[in-house]
Amino acid sequence: MNLKNIKKIALCFICGISFSNFAIAENFKPIIVIHGGTSNLKLSQKDYEAREKVMKESLKAGQKILENGGTSIEAVITAIKIMEDSPIFNAGKGAVFTSDGFNELDASIMDGKTLNAGAVAMARHIKNPIEAAKVVMDKTPHTLIAGEGADKLAKANGLEMVQQKYFYTKHRYEQLQDAKKAQKTLLDSDNEKTSANLAKPYLGTVGAIALDKNGNLAAGTSTGGTTNKMTGRIGDSPIIGSGNYANNDSVAVSCTGTGDIYIRVSVAHEVSSLYKYKNLPIQKAAEETIKQVAQIGGTGGIISIDKKGNVGYAWTKDSLGMYHGEARIGEEPKVFWPLAK
Repeated sequence: MNLKNIKKIALCFICGISFSNFAIAENFKPIIVIHGGTSNLKLSQKDYEAREKVMKESLKAGQKILENGGTSIEAVITAIKIMEDSPIFNAGKGAVFTSDGFNELDASIMDGKTLNAGAVAMARHIKNPIEAAKVVMDKTPHTLIAGEGADKLAKANGLEMVQQKYFYTKHRYEQLQDAKKAQKTLLDSDNEKTSANLAKPYLGTVGAIALDKNGNLAAGTSTGGTTNKMTGRIGDSPIIGSGNYANNDSVAVSCTGTGDIYIRVSVAHEVSSLYKYKNLPIQKAAEETIKQVAQIGGTGGIISIDKKGNVGYAWTKDSLGMYHGEARIGEEPKVFWPLAK
């Protein structure tokens, strides 16, 4: 074979690869997926509809970013801010109380293209902690800033700051009092019988993940933690690889549930590992990971997107359900009834 023919074959091979990559890139629609925490098994239609309204607003806002050519990071932050501003969820405005009566907030963000990430924990005065997480990612050499340092950083970068009273909601304060009486640390999905208030399925952690037109993944998570937690306690939500993970090579994941156990399992990264190294489909990877959580006594849920735009949802269905929804560009946003039927 002469040199001219070899060059022709090589050129065709290169073009074939390029075309193949282009075809893959064109084979998915940008998508945003969110969760609004978990619910106990006594969910009413009224409870669902109240959450559905805010979640659809969140999805539509993120979807609009993607439709206008925005990045997955922008879509995730936009969607999460809407849920942080709602007193319905345990993030931002509706955050639960620590045992000492404070609201301490955690949030994280990760860029699947660069693997850059940022997080804040134990923040007490940042209106939208997810924005502060991005400040950590973009403007510091660090990944996680906690406590007073997080508040100082946010203020120095012009984020909106609020007094603790902003986060106060009556039902969260009543939850704290009931939890103290029961001497328990409670997830929002716990169905304690100490009072009628604790039987209500108040929701937890919020999260969003997205895949944009350029194939870039992103993940974000935001929470107030658990009712009656020790002041200073940090759960999985601001821990990259536990409550949050994104990598263009594999998946984007956001989690909700028993944070202390999610940290031990490294839940978000475990989904990525099962997908990438065991070649499990994204749905199966999420399901296998949630089994690991349940095996050591944890509860909760996972939302995930793989690099091709496939979604995977999993939660400990024997004990709770998970509020979750999705919106691809050009399609009507959907919020799913959170319980297994």
